[in-house]
Amino acid sequence: MSAKPTLRDAAAPLLAEVDSVLAHMPADAAAIVAGELLAARRVLLHSAGRTGLVLRGLTMRLFHAGLDAHMVGDMTAPSVGPGDLLVVNASTGDLPSGAAHAAAARAAGARVLVIGAVARGAASDLADRFVLLPGQTMRDDMTAARPSAMPMGSQYELALAVFCELVVLEAMRMRGLGFADLRARHANLL
Repeated sequence: MSAKPTLRDAAAPLLAEVDSVLAHMPADAAAIVAGELLAARRVLLHSAGRTGLVLRGLTMRLFHAGLDAHMVGDMTAPSVGPGDLLVVNASTGDLPSGAAHAAAARAAGARVLVIGAVARGAASDLADRFVLLPGQTMRDDMTAARPSAMPMGSQYELALAVFCELVVLEAMRMRGLGFADLRARHANLL
C-alpha cells in the first residue's frame, strides 16, 4: 500500500506550472507594469470572474502603497481621463467588457495596459502597453498540447496572482516603501 501524498507533494506540479508561466515572461515585466502604475495620476482596474478577484486584490495593495486605485464598476470609482491608466486583464484577449472599457478610456485620454495570454484580441488590440502572461486559459484548456493539471483557466489565474504580487513588490521598491508603510494604510474598521 502506497503512502498518501502530502499536501506539498500534491501542490508541487501546480506550483511548477506557475513557475513555468512566469519563466516565459520577460524579466522586466513586473517593473514595466509597476512603472506604468506609478506614472499614472489614477489607476482603474477591470477584469471578470476569478481574474477579477485577483485584480481586486491588486487594487487593494496599490491603495495600500499610496496609489489612487479603483476597480471599474465600484460605486466609488472615479471617472477616467488624461494622466490615468486603465489596467484590463483579458486573459483570452477578447473580454468584451474589457474592450469596451479600453475604448472608452482611450477616448477619454487615458492610457490602457492589458495583461493577457493572447497577444491579439479585441481588448489587447486597444492597449498602449500589452503584457503577455502565457498561462493556459479557458480559450485553450481543451486543446492544449500539454494541458494543465488544473481545470479551465486556473493556471493563468494563479500565475496572474503571483505576477500581481511581484508588481506590488516592484512598485514598493521603486517608491522606497516597506511593509510598515503599507500596513499603515490598511483598514482598521474591521
